[in-house]
Amino acid sequence: MNSNLQLLHPYPFEKLKQLKAGIEPPADLSHIALSIGEPKHPAPEFVKQRLRDSIDKLALYPTTSGSLELRKSIGHWLEQRFSLPAQSVDPERNVLPVAGTREALFAFTQAAIDSSDSGPIVVSPNPFYQIYEGAALLAGAELHYLNCESELGFIPNLNQMPEDVWRRCQLLQICSPGNPTGAVMSLAQYQQAMELADKYDFILSSDECYSEVYLDEQKPPLGLLDACQQLGRHDFRRCVVFHSLSKRSNLPGLRSGFIAGDGELLKDFLKYRTYHGCAMSLPVQEASIAAWGDETHVLENRALYREKFAAVTEILRSKLEFTEPNASFYLWPKTPIDDAEFARGLFAQQNVTILPGQYLARSTDNGNPGQNRVRMALVADIKECIEAARRIAHYVDSLK
Repeated sequence: MNSNLQLLHPYPFEKLKQLKAGIEPPADLSHIALSIGEPKHPAPEFVKQRLRDSIDKLALYPTTSGSLELRKSIGHWLEQRFSLPAQSVDPERNVLPVAGTREALFAFTQAAIDSSDSGPIVVSPNPFYQIYEGAALLAGAELHYLNCESELGFIPNLNQMPEDVWRRCQLLQICSPGNPTGAVMSLAQYQQAMELADKYDFILSSDECYSEVYLDEQKPPLGLLDACQQLGRHDFRRCVVFHSLSKRSNLPGLRSGFIAGDGELLKDFLKYRTYHGCAMSLPVQEASIAAWGDETHVLENRALYREKFAAVTEILRSKLEFTEPNASFYLWPKTPIDDAEFARGLFAQQNVTILPGQYLARSTDNGNPGQNRVRMALVADIKECIEAARRIAHYVDSLK
């Protein structure tokens, strides 16, 4: 077996399972899970109907590149959402459907890293989505982490990284809106990342799967392709973005998303995927076309999250210290005690599960940026979220 498999860390939820082992929470309190970022809002009925109507297409092999109709619908959505000029996203060159961002982030790293080079490096935010790390390690690359601290609005400080690391960097992974912080990059921050990519010849990969869950309807998060256009990079050179229907449309089980950007990079990635065997089934493509073509359900989805954030933050504001995120459905508060102890004690006393922040990050010379923080995913319905917030408040009070 690939010896790099031994480099992989236990997944955060494996650690969480061990943390909770042997605990018997109060039987009179129903369990509330705020640990996993799995949307719980109803999937759009019209998408489910499109899936049912297309079920006979399971008899056909899908192409790896997906149907032109799907690629056109994605290109149109990108142009509308990120204020790109009409027809600036070529469905033949700039878009490739994928089986969700998780699969594509992993696969793209395998295709992008040239292990024949001496000591390839992937630079990642810290904390981070664990796929960034696992993909890099299995591709034979070394990981370097950029801590996301509150002093800089939880945006990775690119000035932190020494020049010798940038010289060996082949891929800079960013995540905006961030998981677990909800932080959103500015145009100036995107510009700095692009300038570094040009100077040191690496790829800029942007995970944007939370881009459609934001709190201010008048301030949608900026995306990398939008930044490219504003900065005159009309060919999206060196830049790729990843989007998904999981969070946007409450369709995590559909496994549908896309990668878009630099046409030359996507041409090589399509070659990789042809061998990888990850073509999206035709019924899923049909359902995806329906989902990307509708914004009404997305507006309704954001309204539900906005309501939950308002209610939960009102309850917890005087109990825990946190910055209200610009986007995503996570809270990232500080804890008055060690974050793992906090999560274990909360489960034991209140039957609420949250994720210790240290499980989402790695220790560096500057410490572990997840230490003494926890991630709370406000994915349950509003009644459960409010009940969970009240229980968390009671638990914090008990620590005093």
